[in-house]
Amino acid sequence: MLPKLNSYTIILASKSPRRQQLLKELGVDFIIKTKDIEEVYPSNLKKEVVALFLSEQKANAFKKDIKENEIVITSDTIVCLGNEIIGKPTNRTNAIEMLEKLSGKRHEVITAVTLFSIQKKVSFSVCTEVFFKPLSMEEITYYIDNYKPYDKAGSYGIQEWIGYIGIEKIVGSYFNVMGLPVKEVYEELIKF
Repeated sequence: MLPKLNSYTIILASKSPRRQQLLKELGVDFIIKTKDIEEVYPSNLKKEVVALFLSEQKANAFKKDIKENEIVITSDTIVCLGNEIIGKPTNRTNAIEMLEKLSGKRHEVITAVTLFSIQKKVSFSVCTEVFFKPLSMEEITYYIDNYKPYDKAGSYGIQEWIGYIGIEKIVGSYFNVMGLPVKEVYEELIKF
């Protein structure tokens, strides 16, 4: 479906197994290259642009290394409860606190993506609303102890046990909550 991309080497700049799986299932051949950047952002940024800022920071780390026939894809996902940005948990206690905050509430998952080559750069973000049922402490600790969601914003993966039993509904893209809005990535790659 994306034959014009055959002349490019697609680089996914992400260690996330979920992003890798989603891009692979989109039918895109890619290699993985990552650079460690500190995921910090100015405190005055509005929540709507934090993921975009971080995705572009990740892209900027590749500016000196990109070659003529390469397209780099970077991404960042944040979870927002009201105006509070909930990042990745630092430990078990922090993970429990995060899920307690999200329990019984609506929150937003914002994923931003940057695609760039030497000639072009496109950045966009997608927002999905997620509604959790009230979670018991037993459900929260079972999930954390068995799934160890320490690499996930908001301390959960929608595609895991907690998503099966805890999410009442979503408004928007399921795959966005997993970490990559594949429909929009596909549409942007077609135009690239």
